[in-house]
This record gives sequence, C-alpha cells and structure tokens, in this order.
Amino acid sequence: MKKTVLLITILLAMISCGSIKSSLKNVDNNAPVPVVGKNNAFIITQYSKDKKYGYDKDYPINIFYKGTKNDTINQKYFLNALAGPKGEKITYKKLENCCPFPTKTSDMGAGFLDVYELTWEGLKKPIILYLNIYERGQLMVPLGLSLKKI
Repeated sequence: MKKTVLLITILLAMISCGSIKSSLKNVDNNAPVPVVGKNNAFIITQYSKDKKYGYDKDYPINIFYKGTKNDTINQKYFLNALAGPKGEKITYKKLENCCPFPTKTSDMGAGFLDVYELTWEGLKKPIILYLNIYERGQLMVPLGLSLKKI
C-alpha cells in the first residue's frame, strides 16, 4: 500500500511537471549481464576508482534484474560478493527505497533506488550504498571495499 501511494504521488508529479529527466549518470545498457558464481555471489572483476560509485544516488550500482523473476535477488548476489577493505565479513540490511527516477524498464515508468547499510566488525560508521535494479551498468567493487575470498 505504501509503495502504491508513493508511486501515485510520483506519477502525478511527473505529469504535472512535464517529463522528468533521469539524474542517473552511470547507466550502460551494453554492460554484460552479471554471472552468479560460488556462494550465491556475482563474479566481479573490476574495482571502481570513482568515489561516487554506489555512494551517491546519481551514481548507483546498476544491477538490473529483468533476467530473473525475483526483483531482490540481484542485490543479494552483488552484496554477497563484497567484503570490507581488509577482507572483513560484511553484514547488510535494506534501509529504504528512495530517489524516484523515470525508466523505460519498469511497467510503471518509474523506478526507485534501494538503499543498503553495510557494516563489519571494527567499522565506526556504517556504509550506505545505492542499488538500482531497473538499469544496467558495469558491476564493480565500490571504492573502500574488496571482494569476498572464496
């Protein structure tokens, strides 16, 4: 119900303001579809050098889910691939949806970012990452994180 009310509000805002342009900066529809490896985690081979990648709502991690029937599984596959900067085991939880944007990959014509909080032992302040299931992009390890050892 909460999502429905929010969606109606967004659609009304889009209609009243004309067309709203997406603020997402790192969409790449030619990016390869991610592959799931061991331990229910994506195989990721690149590290981002951009401090905004994943940490800024305009530069979310675009994990696209249309190849699956489950719209939350790709977040788990992505986050399961990550570790703290020294290989620490991370824990994560979804905080909220935010930051509506127009998209052609949603039946509703709008999408939301998923906001996740990451923590690990010894971390003083949790890390916040923005994930986008509606668009594709090159999957990389965000700056300050590492890949989980398999």
